Amino acid sequence: AYEIGVRRVGSEMCIRDRYIGVAGLVSLTSCSDFLDHLPDNRIDPQNPKQLQLMLVDGYVNYDYATMCELSSDNMVDNHAPDANGVTYEATGSNDPILDQFFAWEDANMSSKQDSPTAVWQGCYHAIAVANHALKKIEEFKAAGKFTTGEDADRLNAAYGEALLVRAYHHFILVNLFSKQYGKNSATDQGVPYSTEPEDKVQVAYERGTVAQVYDKIEADLIEGLKYVNDQYYSVLRYHFNTTAANAFAARFYLFKRDYVKAEQYATAALGSNPAEKMRKDYWSTSFTSLDSDATTFYSSSSSSNFLLIPTNSIAFISMCNNYYAAGARYACNRGAATSTLYGYGPCWNTNFLPTMAQHLYVNSKQEYGMWPSWMKMLFEYTDKVAGIGYPKRIRAEFTGEETLLTRAEARIFMGKIDEAVSDLNIWAQSHDTDASHPLTQLTSKVIKNWYKKENATSNGQDPRAYILQDLNIEQVCEPAPGNTSYTLDDNKLPYLWCVLHFRRIDQVFTGTRWFDIKRFGIEITHQIGRTRTEVLKLDDDRRAFQIPTEAIQAGLTPTPRAVKGITESAMTKANLNLSIVR
Repeated sequence: AYEIGVRRVGSEMCIRDRYIGVAGLVSLTSCSDFLDHLPDNRIDPQNPKQLQLMLVDGYVNYDYATMCELSSDNMVDNHAPDANGVTYEATGSNDPILDQFFAWEDANMSSKQDSPTAVWQGCYHAIAVANHALKKIEEFKAAGKFTTGEDADRLNAAYGEALLVRAYHHFILVNLFSKQYGKNSATDQGVPYSTEPEDKVQVAYERGTVAQVYDKIEADLIEGLKYVNDQYYSVLRYHFNTTAANAFAARFYLFKRDYVKAEQYATAALGSNPAEKMRKDYWSTSFTSLDSDATTFYSSSSSSNFLLIPTNSIAFISMCNNYYAAGARYACNRGAATSTLYGYGPCWNTNFLPTMAQHLYVNSKQEYGMWPSWMKMLFEYTDKVAGIGYPKRIRAEFTGEETLLTRAEARIFMGKIDEAVSDLNIWAQSHDTDASHPLTQLTSKVIKNWYKKENATSNGQDPRAYILQDLNIEQVCEPAPGNTSYTLDDNKLPYLWCVLHFRRIDQVFTGTRWFDIKRFGIEITHQIGRTRTEVLKLDDDRRAFQIPTEAIQAGLTPTPRAVKGITESAMTKANLNLSIVR
């Protein structure tokens, strides 16, 4: 309740959110009298410990996985014919917005969980919490309070966490709603960078540029890293702890193509023995239920989980709906499944990584697609008798595996091939828990031989036809200053394909594949139904999600669109009309 004002108007509860024009304008007609006054019932923390408790609410409570996975090549349309002409047209879409995601249309058919509106609002809510904390810290320091002892340490820790929260959520927003950081960042639209608590009903915001947003993220990130402190958290993994902060820095600099810093921060997160940060114990365990499998995967005691973010999400229903009788129109199936959950690899020749055998959900409806057991929806009951509550999904936002692959990618571009292969081998060997199907050693020779287009076969479990894609990263973003020699060449290509392959397996259903598609300029095709084909080209405006209709209504400039002759002004008008009808 840090940024929400509530007041009764007759029998209706009206809520005024002030998150960069998202929900703030939704209820104008019913709450007009209320909006004549600034609502303010924010919590006012009185000491550093209360500040830290306040920051528990500083993490996005919605999940961007659905919008990104449906937009990526990790999902297919079961209504489209497979290689044998078979379709599953009886399967249905859980929500019309899923159709928009898959077709790369402006997704405005819903504002509930997993929608652009929900993610936008959730991120700006978290940013608002961070800004209120930072303002309070400023007040404490101006008054000369809490300057010594544990109070001073807690205040510094809260300062560091708040800055990291603010940086991280802007990082998510700019990578969802803007073009990829790169050659055109000085002119490409960014997102509003909020640094002050709001004390006005209407605030005018500008989107700025991607470069400006990245500069501000970097400033907050570097400053926050100085003060992050693991000592004062009861559950470390639910806060920006030191390890998670370094993992975030590694990802940030990887996206900027500053490989020296990406390697530096990844190493700081992984420590001297990265193998200890893999979830090998999980892979070697057989679980008696899907719930116990999922809760163990997202356990706060796992050394692999650097930062955990609980979200209100129906991602399971949207992407794994073959659990139910109707199946799912969009699913991880066919070539998408072969590229992630169900395909050969350079050091295993079984249908899938042996460790997947006890974690891959392929019930009697597997022809509709498959999903890993850790995707199982968790549920928070508000009334067990009535059976009502909230569908939940925990995001393992930063992990040992993902950070290791970040470092491997940075090292490949730096020409440190042996070190990169060592990292890739650590990732692979962490899955070597099935004595009956041992993995072979991953070597440079194995990688160079396996990741060759001419070695791809027509075998249904060979992913190479789908994963050996053209990488256009040089057209998207040049290496950072000081990294100018770290460009893509033919020698690095097999190793990068290996990293991208392993990351697809490791991060499937998280949405991060979409970021790789943007960063590397990968062009992908979606077959929609029997006759429609959409191609996402390198320079396609649809690589940036359209900002929510509510934000456009509040005065923000829409993301440019140039699709099939539809002008930006016509697209905006259509979005506004749809919002009014809805």
